Amino acid sequence: MLCPLLVKAQVGEYRTDFAIGANAGYMLSNVGFVPEVPQGMLGGVTGGLSLRYTCEKYFKSICAIVAEVNIAQTGWKEDILDVDNQPVYYFDDKEKTNPLMYERKMTYLQVPIMARLGWGRERKGFQAFFQLGPQFGCFLSDKINTNIVPGYGTANQRVSNIVAQDTMAVENKFDYGVVGGAGLEFSHPKLGHFILEGRYYYGLGNIYGNSKSDYFGKSNMGQIVIKATWLFDIIRTKNDKIK
Repeated sequence: MLCPLLVKAQVGEYRTDFAIGANAGYMLSNVGFVPEVPQGMLGGVTGGLSLRYTCEKYFKSICAIVAEVNIAQTGWKEDILDVDNQPVYYFDDKEKTNPLMYERKMTYLQVPIMARLGWGRERKGFQAFFQLGPQFGCFLSDKINTNIVPGYGTANQRVSNIVAQDTMAVENKFDYGVVGGAGLEFSHPKLGHFILEGRYYYGLGNIYGNSKSDYFGKSNMGQIVIKATWLFDIIRTKNDKIK
């Protein structure tokens, strides 16, 4: 009996907008090892399918759900340094042209599902937005790039003796965590929606086991992503008042 009263009392404006498209971007990533492994940021690419369902405009906030299915290159790049923060070299590298290096690039299938709040124009013009939600990943493959030769002597001693990760295979194929970001969108009635955004992902899972008998207590991923997306409307709410 109260349903008609509740419907009339709603403040939000109803929407049924559904858009689909593609995204591509550049990713900087590392792994939070405990014990700590000195690292820089490893660069990689990401891209895939984007979906967005806009359900309501509540006061000035445009509410939507965003989902993606992406292929992403993540991993880590080690900083192999001595006690003076200088690169480590082999004995026979007299000119010091090839310091020791190690990087592992891992390919994941990633599925972020985010709640989105936007402020601005929906059909023609600019809109700023913020989005947050869970992200799930599945390990596909990895590739190691290194010039380290086990047992070969170096001219200077590396400051970190944590090297187990260099030869350990990824143990946990499933990854999960929290992703959030913000950006700017430009919409055109005929050309669609053009989006530029920045994101940060914090992994809650570990790529290696973290029990008392395991080497690492933590090995979660962190990622910074700059991404561009293009969407076109499949379903659009019929309302001439929507700008």
